[in-house]
Amino acid sequence: MEPYYVTTPIYYVNSTPHIGHAYTTVAADVFARHQRQRGRDTFLLTGVDEHASKVARVAEEQGLRPQEYADRIVEAWRSLPARLGVAPDFFIRTSDEGHKQFVQEFLTRIKENGREDIYQGVYAGLYCVGCEAFKTEDELVDGKCPEHDIEPEWIEERNWFFRLSAYQEQLRALYGERADWVLPGFRANEARSFVAGGLQDFSISREGLSWGIPIPWDTDQVAYVWADALVNYLSALTYARPGENLIARYWPGVRHLLAKDILRFHCVYWPAMLLAAGYEVPRQLFVHGYLLLDDRKISKSLGNVVDPLDLVDVYGADPVRFWCARSVSFGQDGAASVAGVRERYERELGNDLGNLLSRTTAMVARYRDGELRAVPSFGSEVEAILAPLGDDVAARLDSFDLTGALERIWEVVRGLNRHVETTAPWQLAKDDARADELDRVLYDLVDGLRAVAVALASYVPETSARILEALGQPPTIDWSEVSYGRTQPVEGLGPAEPLFPRIDEPAPAA
Repeated sequence: MEPYYVTTPIYYVNSTPHIGHAYTTVAADVFARHQRQRGRDTFLLTGVDEHASKVARVAEEQGLRPQEYADRIVEAWRSLPARLGVAPDFFIRTSDEGHKQFVQEFLTRIKENGREDIYQGVYAGLYCVGCEAFKTEDELVDGKCPEHDIEPEWIEERNWFFRLSAYQEQLRALYGERADWVLPGFRANEARSFVAGGLQDFSISREGLSWGIPIPWDTDQVAYVWADALVNYLSALTYARPGENLIARYWPGVRHLLAKDILRFHCVYWPAMLLAAGYEVPRQLFVHGYLLLDDRKISKSLGNVVDPLDLVDVYGADPVRFWCARSVSFGQDGAASVAGVRERYERELGNDLGNLLSRTTAMVARYRDGELRAVPSFGSEVEAILAPLGDDVAARLDSFDLTGALERIWEVVRGLNRHVETTAPWQLAKDDARADELDRVLYDLVDGLRAVAVALASYVPETSARILEALGQPPTIDWSEVSYGRTQPVEGLGPAEPLFPRIDEPAPAA
């Protein structure tokens, strides 16, 4: 099985971590954890992009060197994955010496590839500091960048350019040959349309800036931030594990997750640069939509930031992870609200799942003095609803259907709740002649919850572990356990503590 390498974009260090960043980071972690459950060699990368011109400007305003300023603010980003229960294999900073060295080597490979793909020229045009991107008049709304609601600056300088136009036909061929290269399909169509419209060469350097990676053959210039930041997906593999180069192991089996605002850079510029440098293009790129507040993208510049750590402080990491995966179909734009976190917490996590665990363990404790006999009923209703679960969820997660896979698990949760009502164990307990039937019903409920806990382990890892412990089962989350009849007999099983206790504190303001 090919190793699985999944990345988030590296986040702009001068911005404030918000729920949109949490959204991508949690999604990447779910995919990585799930692949590990299936025994796959997996690597998860996240980190920060530090070489933006705005970082240098703010540092100067505060009387600091850019590196000193970046060192001070990076901790907010380092803490985000851990607080969300995310376990990256490496957290990259573009100020890392290993990254700087690789970027210089990467750009040199392009310059020396014999095709004159890097040449010197003059750029004159509009530049949005918020996007760190050049803009055309057609891309502006009322003279402003629609993403950051600010007017771009006019710049004119002599730069080094990348001959993107030379790769138009290769990119068109890639989009034609690999139908699932960029997902969802409508995002691939956007990229394909951009390529078909004619590619323009773009600047890979900036003149007169000292904060950045020096161009190796022209140290008076530094690498344009996107010619630096995108390369992190390769550079990290050269020094994430001291003494090892992991490129041969994990590249090109990489899956990039990204938001739609950076589609052009990842789905057009990046593969062209890889081809020019002699590397294979990524295995897949998945472009998701925005979480919206009042129908507007969440961002610091728009002043509508929801701090994911505030939500974690109130609800815990697992409910925030659950909400990220559950509330919006992954790949689409969708409305985000703090009220939605509370609603999911109370109705689905608390009532559907938490109450099911509480009722099941309480019935085992009450009707069987905490003893669960191993009496699977092959051919039962519970076996029928569990049988396809493992394959269905795995197939959906392989195609990045984060939301659909979770809904598939929740279909089983709802099915188990219905099974409680239709079998009525409290009635069976009144009739000694139906003791064996009661044993089988209780076993099926525990076994169903155990399988659900394993299936949910990539989404809500702490909750999954708590369910298995409450059921007296080993903490094994191998994907083979998402099947019927694997629950071990238990003695001394008691009523479970509430998984999701009532929260009286007010929710964080949006």
